[in-house]
Amino acid sequence: MATVIANEDRMNATAAPVRRPIHPPPVAPSHFPYNAGSLLSVQDLTLEAISHLLSRATALEEMDPLARDRILLKRRIALLFYESSTRTRTSFELASKSLGADTTLVSSLSSSIEKGETLKDTGLTLRALGAEAIILRHNSSGAPWLLEEATRLPVLNAGDGMHEHPTQALLDLRTILQRLRHSIDTVAEDTLSGVTITIVGDILHSRVARSNMLLLPRLGAQVVLCGPPPLLPELAAGVGPGIAIERDFESALGRSQVVMMLRIQAERLAGLQLDLEEYKAGYQLTGQRLAALAPSAVVMHPGPIIRGMELTAGVADGVQSAILDQVRNGVAIRMAVVERALPMNGGRA
Repeated sequence: MATVIANEDRMNATAAPVRRPIHPPPVAPSHFPYNAGSLLSVQDLTLEAISHLLSRATALEEMDPLARDRILLKRRIALLFYESSTRTRTSFELASKSLGADTTLVSSLSSSIEKGETLKDTGLTLRALGAEAIILRHNSSGAPWLLEEATRLPVLNAGDGMHEHPTQALLDLRTILQRLRHSIDTVAEDTLSGVTITIVGDILHSRVARSNMLLLPRLGAQVVLCGPPPLLPELAAGVGPGIAIERDFESALGRSQVVMMLRIQAERLAGLQLDLEEYKAGYQLTGQRLAALAPSAVVMHPGPIIRGMELTAGVADGVQSAILDQVRNGVAIRMAVVERALPMNGGRA
């Protein structure tokens, strides 16, 4: 009997192990955005939604301020800014207050954030205090997604790391339409057909460039990226269709209807081999270049401007400059985005 058991043990030891089949559950689709009023990325918006925001921006801009002031009367909005900002923060605050909302500003230098509180806990605290929506600017890419998942409140992305800045792309679009398409409020796949928009400068670190690259080709525009290799890697052309790289600034400028200059972000240049004088020689937008190569092109810049670096003072203040138009359009677009976040009827606008 012992011999039989020993033989069976030897057979079992050499037999191939029997494994149970593993059937992992299917990967659940992304639920972002969780809240219908959130705006985390320009990719969250259909062309119909973009058209709605553009038309609402115009309607709200033209509305009687006393009537507009009642749209979001006494609704509570928190501006949570981990980075310094002038244009974005002020325009979001003015937009919210123009609709009648109460706003509170929370900055990283004057709150529990300075003591080490996490983004999640700060967001949950703001929700418990009665905030109905949060406008977030953060130095880490993806932070708005984390905040929205934690709070399930409407979150408006006011810029996250080197990732996106969706409302800047929307106000840039409105500015382009005003200059080239006579203030069209309805967009389609061919609205910007035949328009070449050149974005010049620090593409690598620019969330403004990224959001525009994701938005403008959807409307038929050709987006040309221009800059030296340290600030513009070749893989940038792979973001999507309708995007090309041109290293020669004058060649790109000569075929552009819009030229968008970007700030050289000195705080992000550590470790990069970039000579600023060589950069200015190759990529600065001067009055001479503009007059010779693109005398009717629209000049844009998301700010802040460094005069004498990416463009000259004469260009910034010239008749082709739409820089202050962009600033003005920021309030109108952000009114529409804030209204969408907190519609009066509790549903999606």
